[in-house]
Amino acid sequence: MGEQNAQHVDNWVHVYSGKVRDLYESEQTSLSHLIMVVASDRVSAFDQILEPAITGKGKHLTTLTNWWFDRLDVPNHLAAEVEVPAEVAGRATIAKKLEMFPVECVVRGYISGSGWQEYQATGEICGIKLPEGLTFGGKLPEPIFTPAWKAPMGEHDENITFERVVELVGAENAAKLRDLSLKVFKQASELAEHAGLILADTKFEFGIDPNNRNDVVEFNGVSGTITLGDEVLTPDSSRYWSRAAWDRGERKESFDKQIVRNWLAENWDKHGTPPVLPAEIVAQTADKYAELVERLTSEVA
Repeated sequence: MGEQNAQHVDNWVHVYSGKVRDLYESEQTSLSHLIMVVASDRVSAFDQILEPAITGKGKHLTTLTNWWFDRLDVPNHLAAEVEVPAEVAGRATIAKKLEMFPVECVVRGYISGSGWQEYQATGEICGIKLPEGLTFGGKLPEPIFTPAWKAPMGEHDENITFERVVELVGAENAAKLRDLSLKVFKQASELAEHAGLILADTKFEFGIDPNNRNDVVEFNGVSGTITLGDEVLTPDSSRYWSRAAWDRGERKESFDKQIVRNWLAENWDKHGTPPVLPAEIVAQTADKYAELVERLTSEVA
């Protein structure tokens, strides 16, 4: 992504833009251990950034990430020593730099998405044998850890087995990532239930905080504490369903950009430049993000 997508912020230097977020480093050497993550309103689907953006999306993602960090019993990357600049207030997080693991820690409590496709083909997800006869959107016997390898820019992430995670990060780290992911998923699922929501699946990203020396592990020559980073339990990283709708047998309407994906799948052959999203699709998607934030933050203490 180019500089043109990143907003100028005084005293911070833009260093990278992903599909949705922009990263900045402080101009002050005393703050070189920090990074600022700005969530934009950009929306992507099928590896393409789409037009127009979804109004308010960046604020919704940031609000929800911070709300979850306040409630999860696991070290996270938030840093309180510097205030978020006024130019990006509500959309930005000041975070500690972490040595990130090259693994997306996906947990599934229900079967859908790529997991459903893999199960239909093999009866397994990421090497985990599942019972026969599961249906789309069905609840799994217990949540499962189904990791993915974080591919370099321009390549697709790849579902991998736990054994492959061990090869990538070592046995001790792999076990800790799995156990932490399942622990956080269980806690988040229970909180979501209080809001009448099902957390069907999610992905976490962890790294090592070299300045935290509790329960020290090592990876890539860096030692410290395994710490939850990136966004967490947002509609961009998670699949939420209405419990009432699920009980009625409705399994496809989720609180995220699925509306965008569905419209794009019907109106684009995935070749060339994707079409501009209609105003009603943008509005419906914005409403879904807003509704999820409202339901969680107002109905869960």
